[in-house]
Amino acid sequence: MRNTFAVALMLAATLGLAACDKKSEDKAQEAAQHTEQSQEKMNEAQDKVNDAAKENAEAAKAQAESNEAAAKEAAPAAPVATPESK
Repeated sequence: MRNTFAVALMLAATLGLAACDKKSEDKAQEAAQHTEQSQEKMNEAQDKVNDAAKENAEAAKAQAESNEAAAKEAAPAAPVATPESK
Protein backbone atom coordinates (compact mmCIF):
# COMPACT_ATOMS: atom_id res chain seq x y z
CA MET A 1 0.00 0.00 0.00
CA ARG A 2 2.77 2.43 0.88
CA ASN A 3 4.65 1.57 -2.29
CA THR A 4 1.59 2.25 -4.44
CA PHE A 5 0.96 5.53 -2.63
CA ALA A 6 4.61 6.61 -3.10
CA VAL A 7 4.51 5.82 -6.81
CA ALA A 8 1.25 7.70 -7.24
CA LEU A 9 2.61 10.68 -5.33
CA MET A 10 5.78 10.76 -7.43
CA LEU A 11 3.73 10.49 -10.63
CA ALA A 12 1.52 13.40 -9.55
CA ALA A 13 4.54 15.52 -8.65
CA THR A 14 6.22 14.75 -11.97
CA LEU A 15 3.12 15.65 -13.96
CA GLY A 16 2.71 18.84 -11.93
CA LEU A 17 6.25 19.94 -12.66
CA ALA A 18 5.95 19.04 -16.32
CA ALA A 19 2.77 21.09 -16.64
CA CYS A 20 4.42 24.15 -15.11
CA ASP A 21 7.52 24.10 -17.30
CA LYS A 22 7.55 26.42 -20.29
CA LYS A 23 8.45 25.10 -23.67
CA SER A 24 11.76 26.03 -25.18
CA GLU A 25 9.90 27.88 -27.95
CA ASP A 26 8.24 30.12 -25.37
CA LYS A 27 11.60 30.80 -23.79
CA ALA A 28 13.12 31.62 -27.17
CA GLN A 29 10.28 34.06 -27.94
CA GLU A 30 10.70 35.75 -24.59
CA ALA A 31 14.44 36.02 -25.14
CA ALA A 32 13.82 37.62 -28.55
CA GLN A 33 11.38 40.11 -26.99
CA HIS A 34 13.88 41.01 -24.29
CA THR A 35 16.60 41.44 -26.89
CA GLU A 36 14.37 43.74 -28.93
CA GLN A 37 13.45 45.79 -25.86
CA SER A 38 17.08 46.14 -24.84
CA GLN A 39 18.01 47.27 -28.36
CA GLU A 40 15.26 49.91 -28.24
CA LYS A 41 16.54 51.12 -24.86
CA MET A 42 20.09 51.29 -26.24
CA ASN A 43 18.88 53.36 -29.20
CA GLU A 44 17.04 55.73 -26.86
CA ALA A 45 20.13 56.08 -24.70
CA GLN A 46 22.29 56.81 -27.78
CA ASP A 47 19.80 59.49 -28.89
CA LYS A 48 20.04 61.10 -25.46
CA VAL A 49 23.85 61.04 -25.63
CA ASN A 50 23.74 62.67 -29.07
CA ASP A 51 21.35 65.36 -27.83
CA ALA A 52 23.59 66.06 -24.86
CA ALA A 53 26.63 66.36 -27.14
CA LYS A 54 24.78 68.88 -29.32
CA GLU A 55 23.77 70.90 -26.27
CA ASN A 56 27.36 70.88 -24.99
CA ALA A 57 28.63 72.09 -28.37
CA GLU A 58 26.05 74.90 -28.42
CA ALA A 59 26.94 75.85 -24.85
CA ALA A 60 30.64 75.94 -25.69
CA LYS A 61 29.93 78.16 -28.70
CA ALA A 62 27.80 80.51 -26.59
CA GLN A 63 30.52 80.63 -23.91
CA ALA A 64 33.15 81.49 -26.51
CA GLU A 65 30.95 84.29 -27.87
CA SER A 66 30.36 85.55 -24.35
CA ASN A 67 34.08 85.52 -23.59
CA GLU A 68 34.80 87.40 -26.81
CA ALA A 69 32.17 90.04 -26.01
CA ALA A 70 33.53 90.42 -22.46
CA ALA A 71 37.05 90.84 -23.82
CA LYS A 72 35.88 93.57 -26.18
CA GLU A 73 34.10 95.38 -23.36
CA ALA A 74 37.10 95.11 -21.05
CA ALA A 75 39.56 96.47 -23.62
CA PRO A 76 40.08 100.18 -23.13
CA ALA A 77 38.77 102.28 -25.93
CA ALA A 78 41.47 104.03 -27.93
CA PRO A 79 41.40 107.77 -27.36
CA VAL A 80 39.99 109.60 -30.30
CA ALA A 81 42.10 112.53 -31.47
CA THR A 82 40.04 115.66 -31.88
CA PRO A 83 41.21 118.86 -33.47
CA GLU A 84 40.73 120.66 -30.17
CA SER A 85 43.15 118.38 -28.33
CA LYS A 86 46.02 119.20 -30.68
